[in-house]
Amino acid sequence: MDRPADPPGTAGIVTRLLRDRRAGFGATVLMIVTLAAAAAPLVSGGNPAEQHDIVATRFLPPLATDHAGAFHPLGTDRFGRDLWTRLVYGARVSLTVGGLAVLLSVAIGVLVGGVAGYRSGPVSTLLLAVTDFALAVPRVVLLLLLAALTQPSAALVIIVLGLTGWMSVARLVHGEVRSLAARPFVEGAVALGLARGRVLIRHILPNALTPVIVSAALGLGNAIMLEAGLSFLGLGVQPPTPSWGNMIASGRDTLVNAPWVAAAPGVALVLVVVACTLLGDAVQDSLDPTRRMQTAR
Repeated sequence: MDRPADPPGTAGIVTRLLRDRRAGFGATVLMIVTLAAAAAPLVSGGNPAEQHDIVATRFLPPLATDHAGAFHPLGTDRFGRDLWTRLVYGARVSLTVGGLAVLLSVAIGVLVGGVAGYRSGPVSTLLLAVTDFALAVPRVVLLLLLAALTQPSAALVIIVLGLTGWMSVARLVHGEVRSLAARPFVEGAVALGLARGRVLIRHILPNALTPVIVSAALGLGNAIMLEAGLSFLGLGVQPPTPSWGNMIASGRDTLVNAPWVAAAPGVALVLVVVACTLLGDAVQDSLDPTRRMQTAR
């Protein structure tokens, strides 16, 4: 018996996402992590940098209670700081840095790809040349170079990730805009005498955002992973401000006697990146009718 047809438009997209287990898992993990980060003062000890009696509280195992009666669900680190508190506050930093970096890269990519796709001549050629040149530069090497030349900070990580992640978005938007520019509704808008900039902003770009949404969902996990990598190397968020990357770095020397110090942020990082990837794949399948039909077969 055939399945009933999905509702048209946005309702159909939401229905398909609700049916997809990948979207359910990804959205659930991201929702839990986001809520925990937003409510960090309520669900944790309060101060991620707070230290008590270091000798008595350092390297307590998970589910331990210290001499003062404080419960530590994930244990403590070398300075006696509660790992659960640092984990949820670190989620604030990692999610904020990753989200803002993705927004910056999407904004630059949509601008460059939209202008290059709708305008012809030297402007389009120049923008595409800059995009191709930026794509040819190894991103990790550029990230390390830029981060090493300036004072490490969360703002620097956002700017660096945003300025090195827009090229794929620009290429996607360029292809979509070139395809949409030949559609009858665009030709009709031009025939009515609308300015080219207004046609691009009001009629073309809103219809070219499908690949951008997918790219943003996939890019969020990549940005969080890169931020963690920079912080792990000491080129990102600096201690005592908690970040999943510098938390993993602080526990790399204690993998034998206190593996939970690095395992807690490591597992959280893997779960969030996997959730972003699965959610991005599910969104892509729900928005792309060709992939949807292949999946159904």
